Amino acid sequence: MPTYEYVCERCGIRFERQQAVTEAPLTDCPECRGKVHRLISGGAGFILKGQRRDRPGPGREECSLEQSGRTCCGRSERCGKPSCEGE
Repeated sequence: MPTYEYVCERCGIRFERQQAVTEAPLTDCPECRGKVHRLISGGAGFILKGQRRDRPGPGREECSLEQSGRTCCGRSERCGKPSCEGE
C-alpha cells in the first residue's frame, strides 16, 4: 500500500498516510480540520525479492581464471561455457 504525503493550507502541518491506490485523497487536516493537499513526491525504489547471486559478471578482473584462480562461477578450472549466467 503506498504512502502519501499531505500538507495543510491552514496550519502547515505535513503528515503521511498509507492508503490504497483506489482510495480518495484526504481533504481534512487531522489537527485543525483545515483543507489539505496531497503532495507529489519522488516515490521510492522497488525491491526485488528472491534468490540473489553476487558474483561478478564476465570480463571483470575477479572473473578471470588467470588473475584470481577462479572462474565467475567459482570453479578452479574452465567450465567450457562462455558465461556462467545460465547456472
